[in-house]
Amino acid sequence: MAVITITVSPMLHENQERIRVDIPYAPAMIQKIRTVSGARWSAVHRCWHVPKTPDNWQTLQQLFGEIKIVAAPAPEQASALPLSPPPKMPASPLAERFAPDRISLLPLPTEKDLMGLHLPGGLVPMHLATVKNIHGRRWDPEMKVWKIPYTKLTLRFLEKYFPGLLDWTFKPDDDIPERLEEAPKHVPQTKATVIPAKYEEAVIALDQCLTLKRYSWRTVKAYKNCFRQFIRHYDEIKPSQLTRKQIDDYVVGLIREKRISESHQNQILSAIKMFYAEVIQQEEKVRNIIRPKRPEKLPHVLSEAEVTRLLQATTNLKHRCLLMLIYSAGMRLGEALNLRVADLQPENHRIFIRAGKGKKDRCSILSEKIFAKLSEYFDLYRPVEWVFEGDQGGQYSARSVQKVFTMAKEQSKINPYATVHTLRHSFATHLLEKGVDLRYIQELLGHESSKTTEIYTHITRRGMDKIKSPLDDLEF
Repeated sequence: MAVITITVSPMLHENQERIRVDIPYAPAMIQKIRTVSGARWSAVHRCWHVPKTPDNWQTLQQLFGEIKIVAAPAPEQASALPLSPPPKMPASPLAERFAPDRISLLPLPTEKDLMGLHLPGGLVPMHLATVKNIHGRRWDPEMKVWKIPYTKLTLRFLEKYFPGLLDWTFKPDDDIPERLEEAPKHVPQTKATVIPAKYEEAVIALDQCLTLKRYSWRTVKAYKNCFRQFIRHYDEIKPSQLTRKQIDDYVVGLIREKRISESHQNQILSAIKMFYAEVIQQEEKVRNIIRPKRPEKLPHVLSEAEVTRLLQATTNLKHRCLLMLIYSAGMRLGEALNLRVADLQPENHRIFIRAGKGKKDRCSILSEKIFAKLSEYFDLYRPVEWVFEGDQGGQYSARSVQKVFTMAKEQSKINPYATVHTLRHSFATHLLEKGVDLRYIQELLGHESSKTTEIYTHITRRGMDKIKSPLDDLEF
């Protein structure tokens, strides 16, 4: 039987001391290495690596005790070992043409809207993460170069983040576009089919009522779906002939069989009530309709140290500005994405937020620190209409922000239950802990009722450190 050998040695990864672990590919081996705290796979170095600590040296020796380990030093000697240089990247077919200590840029004759970026192996550890922050970049495995957009935005990015390192093999044109034109989006041929109810005209009437009341498209869609499922449950009975008992029986059945949440139950009841009270004027059927008791849940909140780690883990300038702005002003994600350049009012140190939740306008504070960062962002990205725009202009995607937040959350090891909206909760809680009056916080958040804002009084730790448990005074 062949002897399995695992090589363990010190290495430098992203300017941090790590332990390099070269293991043969086997599911059992990978499962083991993943149990080590902080273990990560490096696509650049083609190896696993873990934080360089004496405890991890011992953990690796215990984990792979039955296998021969090469170059595994004693824990007390680990910090004295020299760091191994990063492995060489696969040689590029163009490598001989370019300087080994410069980032070379070359034209791509077959792709006029792109250009090539050659990153030498020696510069990979320091500059690869920055290259990956270039919008629209993609790796060409055959040429061993990065293909990046041939735009003015990319040129500004390169000049800002790689000063003195660029080696141009051609002269850029003066008339290149600011951004690439947006590629036509793929429209799926088959859409999800909605099975209509027998009395679908009732759903159409509800749709018309909601549209006249100027409800948001999300609310219209949700109410229509809830009401359609309700009348399909009694498909052979006209909706106008259904009784209050049948409404209650339907909701009870969903609670017992499908275990719907309180919020979903409320949504179903609101849709049904809207139809009977507003569309066909049978308000007596839904008068005093039984609503569920709302659970009194406390929102998740990050500490100031966690917010700092989260922002430090976000290296992309646009992404960092977006998260900083949401936290610094207590904004909702949609409000930040709907923010226009003209809505920033630095002379008054405020942000004008248009059509927030409930279609209400309000103002919030504009931090001097975030405005300084935004000025840097504006110089580089030069947004036209929206503060945060996509690669080809237009509003930035909410889903993209959620992905950015998730990646930063995992990297910074903060509260795993946190979401983008947690930054808004953290803003309110931290202001309360600093002694800001609850009425001002209510205005900044845009809450209609002070009771909504008072929930943060249950989270703040102001004065909690002075409270001592009565158990501490007992002697036994």
